[in-house]
Amino acid sequence: MKPDVLIVGAGVMGCACAHRLLEAGLRVTLLERALPGAESSAAAAGILGAQSEVSGAGPFFELCLASRALYPEYVRTLEAISHIAIGYETSGVLEVALDPAEGRLAVGRVEWMLERGLRVEVLDREEARRLEPALTPTMVGANYYPDDHQVDPERLSRALATAVGRLGGQFLNGVQVLGLAVEGERVVGIDTDSGRLSAGAVLIAGGAWSTRLQGLPKLRTTLKPVAGQIVQLETRPAFFRHVVYGFQGYIVPRTDGRILLGSTLEDRGFDKAVTCAGLHQITGMAMGLVPDLKQARLQQTWSGLRPATGDNLPLLGAGPLAGLFFATGHYRNGILLTPITADMVGSLILGQQPQVDIGLFAP
Repeated sequence: MKPDVLIVGAGVMGCACAHRLLEAGLRVTLLERALPGAESSAAAAGILGAQSEVSGAGPFFELCLASRALYPEYVRTLEAISHIAIGYETSGVLEVALDPAEGRLAVGRVEWMLERGLRVEVLDREEARRLEPALTPTMVGANYYPDDHQVDPERLSRALATAVGRLGGQFLNGVQVLGLAVEGERVVGIDTDSGRLSAGAVLIAGGAWSTRLQGLPKLRTTLKPVAGQIVQLETRPAFFRHVVYGFQGYIVPRTDGRILLGSTLEDRGFDKAVTCAGLHQITGMAMGLVPDLKQARLQQTWSGLRPATGDNLPLLGAGPLAGLFFATGHYRNGILLTPITADMVGSLILGQQPQVDIGLFAP
């Protein structure tokens, strides 16, 4: 029996949308060239930074806020199905200004958030270091976002894939997807290296690889990979709690003593190499914000490929052909936007009206 929906890509977006559709009673098959969730999804840092990462007010910011609000219940649901702890931490984010120029920029970011009625505190040096003593004593101040939290993307990826499997979703791993199968003005399936797979609908959720398929219609914007390197350190026990966001990078402490440092922004195609220059940039940034990281042990390094669109907005919803849908192009906010993407795109595939207007993000 053919599936109701074929999903190209089994990262967090593909699995989250599959989870939503399976709960609604649809038959879903996911196509993945590697291990589900092992590419860019697991390579992320997991900051749920609706306020600390988004640069200005508008529909995209509102989308991020709506997704952040879904996370507590979303985590409870996934953990109950998968029996996997996702590492959701209500740690809050400190956006640290190291000099007066950065301080002025930080204060300017706060004004429109306060007008929106969001929680944010402007802290001077002493107040910031009382909240997080590990911060450098030479900083000038910080914005504190108590409602920006974090999650462990690798655990989230495992939990989503497990939930999909337990709900009856099918994974076809190691499949080479060639392109769309189109009849007239409708997508009827996917052509692969082993033949055609038919379905009632096709969802493209392949991250940076999403627009490499043959037969794709013209879309609203382009999509390309942007590499980001991450360094993982280890301390035992953990000696600070808050996510620290600087103007040149971020530091994400896990409760078990792991500390993630990131990240670079590199337009170099599908090259995921970790470089000396990247490591130098990231570790220098981190030690400037939290000096005691000089004593932390280097545990691991990696690089992931973010799916960046030409207009900096994701591709969400129905495509130009009947039966074609998209959930990709989230760039640096994929983990944050996972719950809302699954809700909104899943609703459209089910023929329902989404609770949030995503017209601006239509492919």
